[in-house]
Amino acid sequence: MNYEMIALLMFGSMMGLMLTGQRVFAAVGFVAAGTALLLYGTGGIEMPFNATFKLFSWNAILTLPLFIYMGYMLSESGIAEDLYEMLHVWFGRMAGGLAIGTILLMVIISAMNGLSVAGMAIGSAIALPEMLRRGYDKVLISGVVQGGSSLGILIPPSVVMVLYSVIAREPVSHLWLAGVGPGLLMATIFCIYIYIRVKVNPSLAPALTEAELAMPLREKLLLLRAGIIPVVIFVLMLGLFIRGVTSLVESAAVGAVAATVAAALKGRLSRRLIHETARKTLAISSMFLWLILAALAFSAVFDGIGAVRAIESIFITNWELTPWQAVILMQVSFIIMGMFLDDTAMLVIVAPLYVPLVDRLDLGIDGQMVWFGVLYTMTCQIAYITPPFGYNLFLMRGLAPKEITLIDIYKSIWPFVIMMVTTLVLVMVFPQIAMWLPQYVYR
Repeated sequence: MNYEMIALLMFGSMMGLMLTGQRVFAAVGFVAAGTALLLYGTGGIEMPFNATFKLFSWNAILTLPLFIYMGYMLSESGIAEDLYEMLHVWFGRMAGGLAIGTILLMVIISAMNGLSVAGMAIGSAIALPEMLRRGYDKVLISGVVQGGSSLGILIPPSVVMVLYSVIAREPVSHLWLAGVGPGLLMATIFCIYIYIRVKVNPSLAPALTEAELAMPLREKLLLLRAGIIPVVIFVLMLGLFIRGVTSLVESAAVGAVAATVAAALKGRLSRRLIHETARKTLAISSMFLWLILAALAFSAVFDGIGAVRAIESIFITNWELTPWQAVILMQVSFIIMGMFLDDTAMLVIVAPLYVPLVDRLDLGIDGQMVWFGVLYTMTCQIAYITPPFGYNLFLMRGLAPKEITLIDIYKSIWPFVIMMVTTLVLVMVFPQIAMWLPQYVYR
C-alpha cells in the first residue's frame, strides 16, 4: 500500500470516528496510535508517545488556562455588565446605537477573554434582553450577537491563535498583532452595516426615549469608569509583553492577577465566584490540552509516513494548482468543515495537512505562516456561524430568549457571513492589513 493511500485511510478513519459521535481527541489519538502500531509494530507506539512530550517543553501552552481564567473572572464578576451599561448610555442616541454598542462590547470582551463562547454568553444574557425590551428587530440583534461574539478568536489575546502558534511553531505575539487589523476592520464593517440598515429602516431599532437618555453629563462621565478596568488590564498585559518586560506566560499571569484584583476592588470577589471561575477554566483548559496532545500524535505519524509531501504532490503536481489557488482551496475546505466541526477540531485535522504545505509555498509574503494563521482564524469565524451546523448557531439557540427561534437565528446570520467573507478576501488581497502591525513592532 502506498503512502498516499495510507494518508487517505488515516484521514477517512478519523472523520468516520468523529461522525459516530466520538470525542475529537479520542478519534484523532486512536487513529494516530493505531496507525503507528500497524505500520511499525510495537515500537511504533513511541512515535505518538514521544510527540506528546513536546507539549511539556512549550511554555506558551501555560497561557491557555491563565487567559481563560482572566476572561471568566471578568465576565462572572459582572464587569462586562458595567461595560454594557456604559455603552448603552453613550451610544443610545445613534441609529442602531445599542446594536453598535453591542459590537463594541464584543470587541472589549474579546480583548479580555479570547474565546467566542464568552462573548456569546455575555451578549445573550445582557444585550439581547435589553434590545428586545426596547423593540429592536429580533433577527437583526441575533446576527449582531453572533457576529460580534466571533471576534473573540481574532482580536488578541486569542486562544485559537495560541493553539495555532503551538502547532505551527510561530511566535504567538506576531499572530496576536496580526489579528488586530483584520479584527478591527471586521468590527468597523459590522458597525457601518448596522448604522446604514437602521437608517434605511428605522423600525428595526426604535430610538430610545428622552427619559432614558436624560442622564446628567456628570453621571455619564462617571459611567466611563466601567471601561477603565478592561483597558488597563489589556494595555498592562500586552504592553509589558511587547516591550519585553515580561514573557508571554508572565503577561498572562499579570492579566489573571489583575482580573482578580479588579473583581476584589469592585467588592465582588467571593468563594462562589472563585469556585465557578476555576471550574470553567479547568473544563475548557482540559479540553484544549487533550486536543493538542491528539494533534501532535497524529502529526508525528502523518508526517512520518511522508503524507505531507503526498498532499503537496496532489495540490501542486497532480492538480497543477498555483500557490494562491492552493491557499484559496484551503480556505474553502475550512469553511465547509466548519459547518460540522468546531475551530479546535478543524485545527487538529488540517494542521498536519496544510501547515507544512503553506510553509513550502512561494506566495511572496513576508511572514506568510503568520498571515495564514490569521486567514485560518477568520475562516473559523465564518464556520462558527455558517448553517447548517455552525457552532454558534446552536449555542445561540440555547442561550437566547424563547421568542428568538432557530429560523430567526439562521435568517440573521447571512449578512454577517457575507461581511466576514468580504473581510477575508480583503486580507488575502492586501496582506498588509494583517502584517503591518507585527512588522512595525518587530522591525
